[in-house]
Amino acid sequence: MSSQPKSWQDALKSLQETVSRTRQGGGPKAVERQHQKNRLTARERIAHLIDEGSEFDELMTLAGFEMYQDVGGCPSGGTVAGIGYLHGRPWMIIANDATVKAGAFFPITAKKVIRAQTMALENHIPVVYLVDSAGVYLPMQDEIFPDQDDFGRVFYLNARMSALGIPQIAAIMGNCVAGGAYLPVMCDTLIMTEGSGLYLAGPALVKAAIGQNIESEALGGASVHAEISGTVDYKEKDDLSAIRRIRALAEMQTQKYTAPWAQKRKTPRAPQSQKDLLDTVSLDGSKPYDVREVLKALLDDSHFEEYKPEYGQSIVCALGWLGGYPVGVVANDRQVIRKKLKSDVPGLQTRIEVGGVIYGDSADKSARFIMEVNQMGIPLIFVSDVTGFMVGKDSEYEGIIRKGAKMVNAVSNTVVPKITLITGGSYGAGNYAMNGKAYGPRFLYAWPSARYAVMSGNAAAKTLLDIQLQALKRQGQEPTDEDLQTLFEQVKDKYDQELDPRYAAARLWVDEIILPESTRERLIRTLEACSGSPTGDFRTGMLQV
Repeated sequence: MSSQPKSWQDALKSLQETVSRTRQGGGPKAVERQHQKNRLTARERIAHLIDEGSEFDELMTLAGFEMYQDVGGCPSGGTVAGIGYLHGRPWMIIANDATVKAGAFFPITAKKVIRAQTMALENHIPVVYLVDSAGVYLPMQDEIFPDQDDFGRVFYLNARMSALGIPQIAAIMGNCVAGGAYLPVMCDTLIMTEGSGLYLAGPALVKAAIGQNIESEALGGASVHAEISGTVDYKEKDDLSAIRRIRALAEMQTQKYTAPWAQKRKTPRAPQSQKDLLDTVSLDGSKPYDVREVLKALLDDSHFEEYKPEYGQSIVCALGWLGGYPVGVVANDRQVIRKKLKSDVPGLQTRIEVGGVIYGDSADKSARFIMEVNQMGIPLIFVSDVTGFMVGKDSEYEGIIRKGAKMVNAVSNTVVPKITLITGGSYGAGNYAMNGKAYGPRFLYAWPSARYAVMSGNAAAKTLLDIQLQALKRQGQEPTDEDLQTLFEQVKDKYDQELDPRYAAARLWVDEIILPESTRERLIRTLEACSGSPTGDFRTGMLQV
């Protein structure tokens, strides 16, 4: 991973180059081989599938980034996933990229498909699977096959979505073998193109297992499954014919439910704010800023109703409209705040509070606000730029653990759609309180300025350096100042690489790195994707008061 960019311009250029390389999949030669088979690539199939002129909001583009280098890498996890519009309705599209190791499933591939399915399940988004996969990547089968969040979970989620009436259409457009054969067969509708193969065991394995000699087409070709086994619902000549069939079937699907909050949608009004987000939020997080300026750039008319604005000021809680949808927002403020104190110490009337830190009153306010938004039944958006909870004697005396636990409890039990946008730091327990990945965000986006770790680079480097220094001293070594500086730089460089949002995106800790300028429209389309899911009854666990 290259060194950290120094400016927004460098960061945006670097991200663009990374995404562009990733979207080349297995490279030009692999694309050519796919075309020689009279097949389109995954992204070409998606481009033909979605409504003309509409956006395809790709998700987890950088899955597997700089991973599996010893076996040639796995760009985008060997799978393209995202939300596209079919006849004006958002659909989750999951397409194997056969240019990457014949579409084989790596560990990250299974996790990516499962994450996309989970999004579809939670938000009741219908799904199209474009299947073209050689199955599990056998050299890594022990990391793909057995666990709860491994390959088998794919079929479990197939079944759960089917039971809930969430439409699923699958088209086999190439290989579909072994356990992977269950995915399309568990869908509502199964389409298969001529020249494709569907079987639990391919010709070579059949010969090895039972000594039977049979060609691929005779074993599991489209004609076999359309005419003899009855497994396939529609046999199509080629990719484009299959795509036309998918679109025809998708047009007939009905949306059984629209959330009450989505029914309240009114005409969107563009933000009035003209302030550039790149001028507001610094790339390295070094500049204090008023997060209200970010909200003004995102929310309709740049207007919102701020909740308890004079209390717990390190977090801004507000109600507003986004793309015509009502939303609640919880956002870390990065200004330095002078807080009024109730103090018995003569002359001590105020204290300085650092932006991005969650103090006890901020946690209290946020918990109360999150509960209110759940009562209102409208989506929650978290704008996260957090360094963590405040520590020290004063905070402990004020009950920071109790108040922080209250906030985490409210976040955990939220039943309305909750979406997270990481604009800067996302450190330690602050990540948890601001609806990090472990807390079930429906969607989690990050800007190129995001930094994702248990603590900041400098703090971590100093802590790790101290640990290593103590280890060296136990071995009888006494490092010089130059040795310590070199060691510090090595530790910090490694940690900084892990802070890079691409490192997080590679491991699916974030669902997509998005550009600040496209954030508003992306969030609006995300709310639309969430609009078909029912909302349960809200209740919290035990709260310490």
